[in-house]
Amino acid sequence: MTDERRDPKPDDRADNSARNMEIAQNTKENLLKSQEYLAERGDSLSEEERRNILAKNQRRMESIRGHMEEAMEELEAASRPPEEP
Repeated sequence: MTDERRDPKPDDRADNSARNMEIAQNTKENLLKSQEYLAERGDSLSEEERRNILAKNQRRMESIRGHMEEAMEELEAASRPPEEP
Protein backbone atom coordinates (compact mmCIF):
# COMPACT_ATOMS: atom_id res chain seq x y z
CA MET A 1 0.00 0.00 0.00
CA THR A 2 1.18 3.46 -0.72
CA ASP A 3 0.78 6.19 1.82
CA GLU A 4 -0.33 9.10 -0.31
CA ARG A 5 -0.91 12.38 1.40
CA ARG A 6 -3.33 14.73 -0.15
CA ASP A 7 -3.16 18.40 0.52
CA PRO A 8 -6.46 19.94 1.50
CA LYS A 9 -8.20 21.94 -1.16
CA PRO A 10 -7.51 25.65 -0.90
CA ASP A 11 -10.30 27.74 0.55
CA ASP A 12 -11.73 29.15 -2.67
CA ARG A 13 -14.61 31.43 -1.82
CA ALA A 14 -14.74 33.18 -5.18
CA ASP A 15 -18.20 31.89 -6.03
CA ASN A 16 -19.78 31.79 -2.56
CA SER A 17 -21.76 34.97 -3.08
CA ALA A 18 -23.14 33.86 -6.44
CA ARG A 19 -23.94 30.40 -5.07
CA ASN A 20 -25.80 31.89 -2.09
CA MET A 21 -27.76 34.19 -4.40
CA GLU A 22 -28.69 31.22 -6.62
CA ILE A 23 -29.86 29.19 -3.63
CA ALA A 24 -31.92 32.15 -2.38
CA GLN A 25 -33.50 32.56 -5.84
CA ASN A 26 -34.36 28.87 -6.13
CA THR A 27 -35.87 28.89 -2.64
CA LYS A 28 -37.88 32.00 -3.50
CA GLU A 29 -39.27 30.26 -6.58
CA ASN A 30 -40.30 27.27 -4.45
CA LEU A 31 -41.92 29.62 -1.94
CA LEU A 32 -43.93 31.34 -4.68
CA LYS A 33 -45.05 28.01 -6.18
CA SER A 34 -46.14 26.85 -2.75
CA GLN A 35 -48.10 30.06 -2.17
CA GLU A 36 -49.81 29.63 -5.55
CA TYR A 37 -50.65 26.04 -4.64
CA LEU A 38 -52.20 27.17 -1.37
CA ALA A 39 -54.21 29.86 -3.15
CA GLU A 40 -55.52 27.42 -5.75
CA ARG A 41 -56.05 24.29 -3.65
CA GLY A 42 -55.91 25.45 -0.05
CA ASP A 43 -59.61 24.81 0.53
CA SER A 44 -59.20 21.11 -0.30
CA LEU A 45 -56.27 20.57 2.08
CA SER A 46 -56.56 19.32 5.61
CA GLU A 47 -55.68 21.71 8.39
CA GLU A 48 -52.53 19.70 9.10
CA GLU A 49 -51.42 19.91 5.44
CA ARG A 50 -51.99 23.66 5.43
CA ARG A 51 -50.02 24.07 8.68
CA ASN A 52 -47.17 21.98 7.28
CA ILE A 53 -46.99 24.04 4.10
CA LEU A 54 -47.13 27.31 6.03
CA ALA A 55 -44.39 26.11 8.39
CA LYS A 56 -42.22 25.09 5.46
CA ASN A 57 -42.79 28.47 3.84
CA GLN A 58 -41.67 30.15 7.05
CA ARG A 59 -38.46 28.10 6.97
CA ARG A 60 -38.02 29.02 3.30
CA MET A 61 -38.26 32.73 4.15
CA GLU A 62 -35.66 32.30 6.89
CA SER A 63 -33.41 30.43 4.46
CA ILE A 64 -33.74 33.15 1.83
CA ARG A 65 -32.89 35.81 4.39
CA GLY A 66 -29.88 33.81 5.62
CA HIS A 67 -28.50 33.17 2.14
CA MET A 68 -28.92 36.82 1.17
CA GLU A 69 -27.08 37.93 4.31
CA GLU A 70 -24.32 35.42 3.63
CA ALA A 71 -24.02 36.63 0.03
CA MET A 72 -23.68 40.23 1.21
CA GLU A 73 -21.03 39.24 3.77
CA GLU A 74 -19.08 37.43 1.06
CA LEU A 75 -19.26 40.45 -1.23
CA GLU A 76 -18.07 42.72 1.56
CA ALA A 77 -15.22 40.35 2.42
CA ALA A 78 -14.19 40.18 -1.23
CA SER A 79 -14.02 43.97 -1.46
CA ARG A 80 -11.74 44.31 1.57
CA PRO A 81 -7.99 44.40 1.05
CA PRO A 82 -6.28 41.14 2.05
CA GLU A 83 -5.07 40.89 5.62
CA GLU A 84 -1.35 41.04 6.18
CA PRO A 85 0.25 38.18 8.10
